[in-house]
Amino acid sequence: MTKIEQRLIGDSVVEITGQGPAIVFVHGFTTTAEFWKEQVAPFSQDRRVVRVNLPGHGVSPHPVDRHYTIDAFVADVERVLDALDIGSCVLVGLSMGGTIAQRFTLRNPDRVTTLVLVGATPHGLGPDVKVENVLAAIANVGVAKASQNVIERSFAACASASLVEWAKNEVVQTPDHVARAAIRSLNDSDSRSELSAIKVPTLVVVGAEDAITPPAQSRALADGIRGSVLSVVADAAHFPMIEQPDAFNAVLGEFLARHASR
Repeated sequence: MTKIEQRLIGDSVVEITGQGPAIVFVHGFTTTAEFWKEQVAPFSQDRRVVRVNLPGHGVSPHPVDRHYTIDAFVADVERVLDALDIGSCVLVGLSMGGTIAQRFTLRNPDRVTTLVLVGATPHGLGPDVKVENVLAAIANVGVAKASQNVIERSFAACASASLVEWAKNEVVQTPDHVARAAIRSLNDSDSRSELSAIKVPTLVVVGAEDAITPPAQSRALADGIRGSVLSVVADAAHFPMIEQPDAFNAVLGEFLARHASR
């Protein structure tokens, strides 16, 4: 059984597994570190797998007297790396985590050896997660139900009912004040003019059926980051790492092996 160490660093509960060069996973809006559960065993064999529960997400604290913005989350990831004495790492971000990962890399280019962006965009989101639609849904049905409704549209048609139900149970942990602030900041984020400044090897991954951050957005990311690689995962939507973990892990593993010298 894989041993997982849990630490509270600032307002982030962090899950740590394995030893070696660090690979840091950052989840998306209202999701949790557990969305990377299928990556723990394969990548902790020769790496230190660090999964961050962003403040206000999953089991992390959600104080009302702090910011829940992209820049604040970047500072949280910086704090995690500092606390764990990680000088540089492979940085993997999902959706909003991909936005955080882009901003982190632009701010800390020497701390990222390899960048992986999953279901991410340089700017703009699918209609289900546009700020006005999310805020209206929260006002109409509450944050828990609004988050679950997005989850129902986040999986490919072939996803099992049990997997979708598991995901719906995870996202209800994010409270109203966190969701409102985070979606506003995510909606405002725009890295299009800065993508050319990202110089580290970059892998962009998207599910072929992703309606939350459509594949065209991932292509825009890949076009904007010179030398990046785009991988489209079949029979997956917004969460290819748990919908098709074998395919996702193979793509990620091969990319990391290719750039192991870094």
